[in-house]
Amino acid sequence: MTDAPCLFDQLLLHTRLKRALKIGATYFLLERVADDFELRLEALARSFETVADIGTLGPHAALKLFASQRFKNIIRQAPLAEVLGTGAWQNIIGETSLVPFAPQSLDAVVSLLAFQWVDDLPGLLIQIKRALKADGLFIACLLGGQTLHELRDSFARAEIECEGGLSPRVSPFADLRDIGALMQRAGFALPVVDTETITVRYQTPLALFSDLRAMGGTNVLIERRKTPLRRKTLLRALGIYAENYSDADGRIRATFECLWVSGWRPHESQQKPLQPGSAKTRLADALNTKEGILD
Repeated sequence: MTDAPCLFDQLLLHTRLKRALKIGATYFLLERVADDFELRLEALARSFETVADIGTLGPHAALKLFASQRFKNIIRQAPLAEVLGTGAWQNIIGETSLVPFAPQSLDAVVSLLAFQWVDDLPGLLIQIKRALKADGLFIACLLGGQTLHELRDSFARAEIECEGGLSPRVSPFADLRDIGALMQRAGFALPVVDTETITVRYQTPLALFSDLRAMGGTNVLIERRKTPLRRKTLLRALGIYAENYSDADGRIRATFECLWVSGWRPHESQQKPLQPGSAKTRLADALNTKEGILD
């Protein structure tokens, strides 16, 4: 059981993902993240027996894992059979928020652009750590707090102006500091969190909306407004977007902030920070300067 609030309508998310597949899913963002993932895999200096790819809505992570030749057994878990596909891996249908693996049964866990729709992210991280063997690797990418800030601002200003209030139109995303703290709370060793901003340009905001539908990334918040968007509000939001977030050529910008997080299940062989006061050399000597007191 979890006390985490329910933020996302998972059934609606499934419906939106199926619609995206039906109209022709757009994978440009996932493809870009998968290329970055490949570079991170190349930096690893060891091999892994069994890895689970949890929630990635396409074979992109699994294909990179297979191509690296460092992962012997690859398991893909996704909420829909339609996104699993076939390949050199084992498929499991399951919600991203649940990790159906025995304790200490995995050597690595990865995920690309899936965790932003999880209600209980702290609980998910704890499940992942539990499923990892000692010295097991976790690496994931999820959308961060600056994602679609232009869209969020445009709709908020339009609704306040036209309707005297606002409703959540874009999902809330975690920020860099939050993720780092959650990794520490979950008990991961050597946690690393970094961010990359991807800016995509569109002819109009409507073209952005089309891509979001094709990614299955439209609003699935439980607290979203259930009534249709007013035409006046939509037109004003489009105007605000074009007025404030367009380049000299008239094309508008859309920001996707990608948060990369990695960590290891603790093991005695891992590096550990020195205890405070255990240094053998004074900082002043290392800097070749005099030690003093600042006023």
